[in-house]
Amino acid sequence: MKIVFAGTPDFAVAPLKNIIENGYEVVGVITQQDKPQGRKAILTPPPVKTFALAHNIPVLQPEKIRDEIENVKVLGGELLVTCAYGQILTQAVLDCFPKGVWNIHAGLLPQYRGASPIQSCIINGETTTGVSIMKTELGLDSGDVLCVEETPISPTETYGELSERLSVLGAKLIVQALAAIKGGKYTLTAQATDGVQVVRKINKEHAKIDFNRPVNEIVNLVRGMNPAPVAYAILGENKLNIYRAERAVLTDEENAAFGFAAIGEVLSDKPKRGLLVKCADGAIKLTEVQLSGGKRMSGGDLLNGRKVQKGQVFTC
Repeated sequence: MKIVFAGTPDFAVAPLKNIIENGYEVVGVITQQDKPQGRKAILTPPPVKTFALAHNIPVLQPEKIRDEIENVKVLGGELLVTCAYGQILTQAVLDCFPKGVWNIHAGLLPQYRGASPIQSCIINGETTTGVSIMKTELGLDSGDVLCVEETPISPTETYGELSERLSVLGAKLIVQALAAIKGGKYTLTAQATDGVQVVRKINKEHAKIDFNRPVNEIVNLVRGMNPAPVAYAILGENKLNIYRAERAVLTDEENAAFGFAAIGEVLSDKPKRGLLVKCADGAIKLTEVQLSGGKRMSGGDLLNGRKVQKGQVFTC
């Protein structure tokens, strides 16, 4: 069974690696184009391309896959596995693969269809997620499901940490799915028509913290934006990136002053207490932060350096 693999980020590398290690013939990889990265805008290949070239697998990088159908056919694949590829497939692409197109989806369907299933489930405070192997059709993540496995989400787990776990889980499931497809012994389950939820792509504009929100919502936003695009707040003319946060337990003295403080106000001047900020229903402790151009540090260290002071108010 000749397989073509379409994927782009780090998340897709573990599944591709596991497919190869389990003896399947990967005849080609389709990935996004190289993009400029970092302050010097150095043109950088996607992680999947780097892995494929290291294993002597031909790589195709179409600007728009729908415009390069003949090049897709030349790869000679019977089956296409997609994993965080980043382009919508047309019917002409689906028709290139007689044994189907199968997607590794990092979420539980029909919830969390779309571009950001991992980030969105964290931001929404979900306690469970999973990976679904789905047969792709023209609708957005609407195809029948071959197999699924759930996993709990830790209350402190970040987007990056959960992504790593789901990548490994997806690598395991796709090999199980390929064995079933190869043997012709599998059952597809149609997705429920109720409970459908489509999630948008997460951008930097979604990462700004509004301290008018409840503490738990802000903590979840911080988790869902770590490591990228990174939650942030504005203090005067400074932008503060926030990588980790938790609900603060206030002392009696801090509680006494809490009612007089403004939303977004820094409540503590003691580095050992950490960087405490008033929110809608309590206080949040910003435990790992970074000023623009600076290094990551604890909130307490930021207070200790007098770069943030008690009584200052974050813009909401």
